[in-house]
Amino acid sequence: MRPVFDAVLVANRGEIAVRIIRTLRTLGMRAVLAASVPDRHSLAARLADEVVLLEGHTAADTYLDVDAVIAAAKATGCEAVHPGYGLLSERPDFARACADASLVFVGPTPETLTLLGDKVAARDLAVANNVPVAPGAEGATDAELAAAARDVGFPLMLKARGGGGGLGMRAVSDPDDLAPAIEAARRQTAAAFGDDRLFVERYVENAHHVEVQVLADAHGNGVHLGERDCSVQRRHQKLVEETPSPVVDTTLRTELTGAALRLMQAAGYVNAGTVEFLVGEPEDGRRPFYFLEVNPRLQVEHPVTEAVAGLDLVALQLAVAAGDPLPFVQDDVRFDGHAIEFRLNAEDPWAGFLPAAGRLTTLSAPGARLDTGYEPGDAVPSEYDSLVAKLVVHGPRRRETLRLAAGVLESATLDGLRTNLPLHRAVLADPAFAAGEATVQWLERELPALLAAARPHPAALVAAARLLAGNEEPGFAGSAWLAPGARTLWLDDGAGPRAVSCSGDSATVDGEPVDGADLATATAKIEYDGAIAVETRTGNFRLRLVGPPGTAATARAGEGPAGEIRAPLAGRVAAVNVREGDAVGDGDVVAVLDAMKMEHAITAPGAGTVRAVHVTPDEVVEAGALLLELE
Repeated sequence: MRPVFDAVLVANRGEIAVRIIRTLRTLGMRAVLAASVPDRHSLAARLADEVVLLEGHTAADTYLDVDAVIAAAKATGCEAVHPGYGLLSERPDFARACADASLVFVGPTPETLTLLGDKVAARDLAVANNVPVAPGAEGATDAELAAAARDVGFPLMLKARGGGGGLGMRAVSDPDDLAPAIEAARRQTAAAFGDDRLFVERYVENAHHVEVQVLADAHGNGVHLGERDCSVQRRHQKLVEETPSPVVDTTLRTELTGAALRLMQAAGYVNAGTVEFLVGEPEDGRRPFYFLEVNPRLQVEHPVTEAVAGLDLVALQLAVAAGDPLPFVQDDVRFDGHAIEFRLNAEDPWAGFLPAAGRLTTLSAPGARLDTGYEPGDAVPSEYDSLVAKLVVHGPRRRETLRLAAGVLESATLDGLRTNLPLHRAVLADPAFAAGEATVQWLERELPALLAAARPHPAALVAAARLLAGNEEPGFAGSAWLAPGARTLWLDDGAGPRAVSCSGDSATVDGEPVDGADLATATAKIEYDGAIAVETRTGNFRLRLVGPPGTAATARAGEGPAGEIRAPLAGRVAAVNVREGDAVGDGDVVAVLDAMKMEHAITAPGAGTVRAVHVTPDEVVEAGALLLELE
C-alpha cells in the first residue's frame, strides 16, 4: 500500500502505539508519538521518528488532554491522528477537534461516535434495523433505574450508557444488591468517562461473546472480516480471543455478519469497527444472538483477524481515513485457518489480580506473534492499564492451533513481575475450553480450580531445590536463601514463594511431604537468565529462587504493622467508606482504589474501630501508602 499521509501522530501508548508505529514506518510515513512522562523512554518512543512530551503522569493529564494532543500534532506537521483503542479513540469531541484543526481523525465521524457511544441510542438503531437485542430499559435517577430493573427482571446487567471496555458493568442477581451496584457503577463510569448514566439489560445465561469485524469506506463500500470469540473474560475484561468462534456455524455466521453490516450501514459508519453480540444456548436447533454494542475503533484483539484474513487493519484504516475506497469486495476476502490471542497482563492472579507494576527482565514467545509495548529492562508503569503483551498463534484448524499454543505458552517467558501467564496455561489445558464450551461466565466460575491447576506439581519444586542445593556457585547452596539449620529453599512458582525442604530421599513443600514416585519423574536445569526450568509429567515450569517470606524480595506492599491498612498498589482513591470512630467488621470494604483501569476493594483485616483516615477520594497514592488505622 502507498503512503497516504506524510506524518501521523500516534495518540496512544504501550503495545498499540508500537503496533501503529511499525505499520506507519513500513508504509513510509513519519510516525510521531505523543508520550507522557512515564512513557518518555518507552519502546514506542524509541521506535517513533519523533516524540512530543506531554507534561504529566496520569492519563487525564496527558493522553486524555484534547488540547495537548492536538497541539502536539500541529507542532510536528502531522496530517492525521491515529487514536488506537481506549483513551481518546471513542470521544466525539476529540474527533471534532481534529476536524477543526484540519487534522484527519483515523476513525468514524464525530456524528457516528456520538450515536454509537450512547448505548441506548445504539440499541434503538439495532431494533430499527432488525438486529435482535436483549430486553432492556433506562432510568435517569437511581429510583427510576431500580423501577426499570424490576420491569426487566433479575438476573440483569447494569451497564454504562456512555463509554465501553466493560467499565461500570455489573451483573446483579438479587434485588438487594442493586443499590450498591448502581453506586459503584456510577462512580466508576463518572471517573472513566465523565458520564454516570446507566441502563439495565436482561442477563443472558451461558452466553458466548462473539463480535464481527467490519471495514467500511466513505464511498458506500463495506465488508466483514469474520467473527471473533471473546468469551474468556474476568470482570468483563477479555483475556483470550479467537477466530473463528467454536460455536458459530455457517448459518449463524451469515446472520451475525449480515446484522453487523446492516447496523453499520445504518449508522453511516466509515473505517474499522466491531459489532459485539451475545450468542445464547441452542434453542430449537439454532443459537439466538443479541446485540451488545459497537466498538467504533480498532480492537485489542484485531491481530487474530489479521492472521486469518492476511490483512493489515491499521494500513487499511489509514487508507480509508485518507479517502481511498476499500481495495477489495466481500467475495475477495479469504480466511485461512484459526488464530488465538492471549493477553498477558501485569497482575497477580493469586492476590486478587492486583496490578503488578515493575521492571521486565525477560520477555519472549517463540513460535508466536508477540505484540508488546515493552522490551526486557523496561518498566511497566502503574499509571496505566496492565496489558504487557499479546501472544497470537495461527494454525490450520482449531485443534492444531490449540496444540501450537500449548507449546508457545510452555516456552514463553515473562519475568520480573507477576503476570497471568500461568493462568493462561491452565485455561488452555482445561477440557471445557478445548471443547469450545467456555462462556462469558466460565472463567470466573472455574477460577479457583484453574489457579490451583496453574501451580506446578510439588515434585517440580523439589527437583529445582535439589539442583540449587547441589550448586556450588555463590547465591545458591549455603547462601542466605537457606534457612538456618535446615536444607530449605524458597522458590517462586509464579504465584508466590514456596518453602522446599530436602533431607536425603524425602522432601516437603510448604511442610507437606512429596511422593517419591513423583520425584523420580521431575528433571531440572538452570537456564541462561537464572531461572530453573523443570520438566514433569504434568507440564513444564519455570521457577526462580527468592528470599524467605518477609525479606525485601517477597514482602508485599500492603503489609504493615497491626492496625494499619496500606495501599497494596499505586492508584487513585475512588472511595473511602468509613470515618474516624466507625466500627468495622472483618472483611468490610473500607476503601476502593482505582488502578490500571480496575477498581480494587480494600478490606479490613479484622473487626475494630477506625482510629484515623489518612486519605480522601481522588487522592493519588503510592504502593504501601498508609490509608487507615484501626484499633
